[in-house]
Amino acid sequence: MNKDYYAILGVDRKAGLADIKKAYRKLARKFHPDLNPGDKAAEAKFKEIQEAYSVLSDPKKRSQFDQFGFAGDFPPGSGPGGRQQAAGFEGFNFSDFGTSSFSDLFENIFMGGARRPRPSPERGEDLYYTMKIGFDDSLRGMQAKIKLNRLMDCADCRGRGARIPSGQSVCPTCRGTGQAHMQRGSMRFSAPCPACGGSGISPGAPCGVCGGSGARAGTQTINVRIPAGVDTGSRVRVPGKGHAGRRGGPPGDLFITIEVESHPVFKRQGSDLQVKIPVTVPEAALGADIEVPTLDGRATIKVPAGTRSGQKFRLKGRGAPRVGSRDRGDEIVEVTIVPPAVSNPKVRELMIELAKITGSAPKEKKRAS
Repeated sequence: MNKDYYAILGVDRKAGLADIKKAYRKLARKFHPDLNPGDKAAEAKFKEIQEAYSVLSDPKKRSQFDQFGFAGDFPPGSGPGGRQQAAGFEGFNFSDFGTSSFSDLFENIFMGGARRPRPSPERGEDLYYTMKIGFDDSLRGMQAKIKLNRLMDCADCRGRGARIPSGQSVCPTCRGTGQAHMQRGSMRFSAPCPACGGSGISPGAPCGVCGGSGARAGTQTINVRIPAGVDTGSRVRVPGKGHAGRRGGPPGDLFITIEVESHPVFKRQGSDLQVKIPVTVPEAALGADIEVPTLDGRATIKVPAGTRSGQKFRLKGRGAPRVGSRDRGDEIVEVTIVPPAVSNPKVRELMIELAKITGSAPKEKKRAS
């Protein structure tokens, strides 16, 4: 019975390659033998998922599957649609013909069911991690150790997925050429070697420890460097620290999402720092030199006479570092005018006098007769 590879991966028949890859990775991780030790059902499901992906990720095989309901394995002596293949094609390379898998046809008819090539190496999946750091660490940068649960290269086969005998590297079937040829009467077939997949290199026997995947689940502690200037939402990429690749493929990457703790004085706005500074009424009215906190210690700004509450002043280059640059943002100082305490009779008297002069004295309410 033919299998519905779209149903196996849970995708629509019109799904793009990106959706197919996404579905495959999700299911492969769920049913991976290393994550389900001893579960025969999960192992069978994992193989079925791999089979479906190998067809739907290959444009030629997928086209053939969509047309005929299967990929490869044409009935002997027939081509697509049941057409007989004509004689007299000596030297013709059927491996490059249209969308039909003549390599599979060649293998099935003339190689006597020889072992199919091992699937090609695949890049490992990326890993995602969230790290919470202090405000000061986000500005200075830091080194940190994090513990990851990830797929790592199998120690027994060194990530190759196969054990290659010592000193043996050339494929014994094609003798390193990567091509297999067969003559039947006037027909000469040429196709990638089914034993090594056309690489010319011996695939070796599948590793018994990792099942041929080249990867095993494990825990690893790694050192990471968080650059100066990161903010909440920043992503730090650590190359090669994602899941290990399959069958010798390169590993994925680790992506760290940063969360920065708040600060009691400063507030981040991109690379700028914002701070609010209280000033008295006389300072705002007459002007004054005011001390303000910065990342580099205390600094002095000149508040001009007539400054209003909420007015802002800029200190160039006193903000947070910009990631990957020697430049820094600015510090934005916002002035907040603090009224004096009127519990002091003298202060109250002066405020009343000032109100009369400026015409801002509160009007007295008339008493009802």
